[in-house]
Amino acid sequence: MTKKTKTKIIHEGEYMAEVEVEMTYNSDEWSPYLSLEDAEKLDAVRLALRQKDLKTASQLARIYHLTPILDYA
Repeated sequence: MTKKTKTKIIHEGEYMAEVEVEMTYNSDEWSPYLSLEDAEKLDAVRLALRQKDLKTASQLARIYHLTPILDYA
């Protein structure tokens, strides 16, 4: 069994979050796995961004505000 830290990206509205999670790899065909805690962390960040609760989201992840480019020509 091997564990590796990965960055997962969550996009909600005008915000994006980079969330660090630990993936567990083994010889099982369902590999890799997320721990229950990391899955709940992803859900918590997604919910916080959806509610625009940036304080909570920033405690769990790196948060970015996305700005659309309207005229790039």
